[in-house]
Amino acid sequence: MAVWIQAQQLQGDALHQMQSLYGQHFPIEVRHYLAQWIEGQLWDSVELENPQDELKAKRLLDSLVQELQRKAEHQVGEDGFLLKIKLGHYASQLKSTYDRCPLELVRCIKHILHSEQRLVQEANNAVGSGGGGGTMDSLSQRHQQINQTFEELRVSTQETENELRKLQHNQEYFIIQYQENLRIQAQLSSLSAVPAEERTQRETSLQAKRATVEAWLTREANTLQKYRLDLAEKHQKTLSQLRKQQTLILDEELIQWKRRQQLAGNGGPTEGGLDVLQSWCEKLADLIWQNRQQIRRAEHLTQQLPLPGPMEELLTKLNSDITDIISALVTSTFIIEKQPPQVLKTQTKFAATVRLLVGGKLNVHMNPPQVKAVIVSEQQAKALLKNESTRNDSSGEILNNNCVMEYHRTTGTLSAHFRNMTLSLPVVVIVHGSQDNNATATVLWDNAFAEPGRVPFVVPDKVLWPQLCEALDMKYKAEMHSARGLCDDNLVFLAQKAFSSASINQEDYRNMTMSWAQFNRESLPGRNFTFWQWFDGVMELMKKHLKPHWNDGAILGFVNKQQAQDMLMSKPNGTFLLRFSDSEIGGITIAWVAENPNKAGERLVWNLMPYTTKDFSIRSLADRISDLNHLMFLYPDRPKDEVFSKYYTPPLSKAVDGYVKPQIKQVVPEFTTPNPEPSSGNPTYMDQAPSPSVAHPINFAIFPPISDPMMDADGEFDLEDTMDVARHVEELLRRPMANQWDGQQS
Repeated sequence: MAVWIQAQQLQGDALHQMQSLYGQHFPIEVRHYLAQWIEGQLWDSVELENPQDELKAKRLLDSLVQELQRKAEHQVGEDGFLLKIKLGHYASQLKSTYDRCPLELVRCIKHILHSEQRLVQEANNAVGSGGGGGTMDSLSQRHQQINQTFEELRVSTQETENELRKLQHNQEYFIIQYQENLRIQAQLSSLSAVPAEERTQRETSLQAKRATVEAWLTREANTLQKYRLDLAEKHQKTLSQLRKQQTLILDEELIQWKRRQQLAGNGGPTEGGLDVLQSWCEKLADLIWQNRQQIRRAEHLTQQLPLPGPMEELLTKLNSDITDIISALVTSTFIIEKQPPQVLKTQTKFAATVRLLVGGKLNVHMNPPQVKAVIVSEQQAKALLKNESTRNDSSGEILNNNCVMEYHRTTGTLSAHFRNMTLSLPVVVIVHGSQDNNATATVLWDNAFAEPGRVPFVVPDKVLWPQLCEALDMKYKAEMHSARGLCDDNLVFLAQKAFSSASINQEDYRNMTMSWAQFNRESLPGRNFTFWQWFDGVMELMKKHLKPHWNDGAILGFVNKQQAQDMLMSKPNGTFLLRFSDSEIGGITIAWVAENPNKAGERLVWNLMPYTTKDFSIRSLADRISDLNHLMFLYPDRPKDEVFSKYYTPPLSKAVDGYVKPQIKQVVPEFTTPNPEPSSGNPTYMDQAPSPSVAHPINFAIFPPISDPMMDADGEFDLEDTMDVARHVEELLRRPMANQWDGQQS
C-alpha cells in the first residue's frame, strides 16, 4: 500500500501517466480499495510466458474477485450502498474479462505496479535533488528536457492544426468568391439579349462588381499563398524539432538502454526504463502522424486550388522528410526486449522476446505481422546495416523461428515471444560444454568493450586494465549474487597474475593495457591455461560451493603463496587462511602456520593440496575445516567455529535397524599425531613436501598389499562386509604415514 499512497501524491504529467494506466481493463477504484492486498501478492512469481503458471494466475484472479466481493459486502450506509454495487460490478467484470486468460490479468497488474514504482521513484528523485537547492542529476535533467520538448511539439502541432483549419476556411471562401466572379462573367455574357438601355445599366453594375471581386481575389490569392508558405515554414520547424527529439530518444536513450542490456549480460544491473522509452516513442509516433496528416491535407488544398509559387515543391520535400522520420522511428523501435543466452549450444532450446515500441499507436496489431528470426554471419550483418542484399545461405538452422506479433491490450505493447529460438546481440554457438569457457570470454569482452552502434562485430583488441577490472568485478558480483566484489588488493593480485609481474602495484597498472590474446589466448607463464580460464575457474568454484563463505568475508582468495606466508608468520600457531590455487584451475587451498614437527622451535607455513569442485561435492569446506583440529583461527584472529559452525553438517543420527552410519572425515596424517619421528634413512612426507596435500585414498594405491582383515586377498575392500567403503577409507587414513613408507622400502 506504500506505493499507492505515494502514487496518489503525484502531480502534473506523472499523475496523468499514472491515471492512464487504468481503465475498463482494470478500474482505478479496484486499485484504491484493494491497495494493500494487491501490493502484498507475489505477482512477479508468475512467469507470463510459461503456460504451466496459468494455474497460479487463475488462483490470483479468484482471490482478487473474492477480495472485491468481501469488500463490497462490508459497505454500509447510503454511500456504501452505491460503492457496494460498483465493487460487485467490478468483481463480475474482472471475472468475465480474465477468466479464460488469467495470465493477462497478471501481466496487467505487473505493468501497473512497475509503472507506479517508476513514477514514484522519479518524483522522489526530483524532489530530493531539488529540495536541497542543488541541480537534478543529469538523468533527471535529460528526462525533463525530453518532456519539455514534447510539450513544445504538442503546442506547435496544435498551432499548425489551427493554421491549417484557417487556411482551409479562407480557401473555401476564396473558391466561393471565385465562383461568384465566374457567375458575374456569365451574366455579362448574357447581356447581349437584353435591350440597350437596360443592358448598359446592368453591365456597368456587373463590371463594377466584377472588378471588386477580382481585386479581392487577387489580394486573397496572395494572402493564401503567404498562409501556405508560413504554414510550410512552421511545418519545417516542427519537423526539425521532431527529428532532433527522435535522435535524442533513439540514438541516445534507446542506445543507452541497449548498452545497459548488453552489460547485463556481464552481470550489470538489469536494464530498466523500457516502458518510459515506449511512452516517448508513442508520443513521437502521435506527433509525427498528426504532422504527416496535416501535410497531406495541405497537399490536398494545394491541388484543389493551384496557385503560382514554390508551394508544390515545398510540400513534396516536407512529405519526403516526414516519411523518412516515421520510417526511422518504426525500424529503430523494433527491439529485442528479452535477450537469448549469448552462448548457445546446439540442440538446446532457448527463448527471446521482440517488441515494437510504436506498434500500438500505429495500429500494426490490426494486421499483425509475422516475425522470422535467422542466424546471420558477421558479413551478412554488415551488409544488412548498409541495406545491401544478402545471400540466402543460412549460418545455422533454427527451429520454430516464425512468430506472429501479439498486442497486449492491458500494457499497450506489441510483441512476439520466441519460446525456443532467436538471435540479437552477438552470440557464440557451441557444440559441447567444453567450449563454454572460451565462449563466455568472447561474450564478456564483446559486451564490455563494444562501442554503441559499432560495425558488426568490431571490438577493440586492447583495453585499459582498469576497464577490464570493471568488467571482471561486474561479472564476479553477478555470479556471487553479492555486493562484495573485487577490492583494490584483489585487483592488484589479478594484475600481477595477468601481467606476470609481482612488482606491479595499484598505481602502475592504471595506464597498462591488456590484449585479447593476453586475456584468453596465450597461456600464463609456466601454466597450460589462460588468465581468463583461471579467473573463470575461480568463479565457477565459488558460485557452486563457496558463495556463502565469500559473502561472509571468510575467503581472502586472491593471495599468492608468498603473501600468505608473510601474513601468517606474524600470527599464532593454528591461524589459517583460504587462498585460490595458482597452479590449478578452480582450486582453493588452506594455508596455516604451525611448528615444524621435525625441528623444534621452527615455525612453518603449510599449504594443503588445492580443493576443487569434485572435493566439495564429497565434503563441504566447512566440514573439512572442522575436521582439522590444528586449524584454530581464521586470519587474522577469528575462532574458526565462530565463522564456520553455522555451515557444519549436523551430527549423524543413532543407528537405525541395527546399522551404524559411517562418516567421512578429512585427515592430514602429519598433524594427527604430535611430532612424528622420522625413520632413519627414510624421509617423512613433510620432509619431502613443505606443502602437504590432503590424504586421499588414491594416494595410497602405490603401496604393496598390507595384511588387513578389512581387505580381501587381492588387496581390495571387502564390500560384503556390513561397513561402508567410506569407513574403510577412514580407517586407512588413520594409519601413520611413516609405516607405509617403511613398508614400501622393505
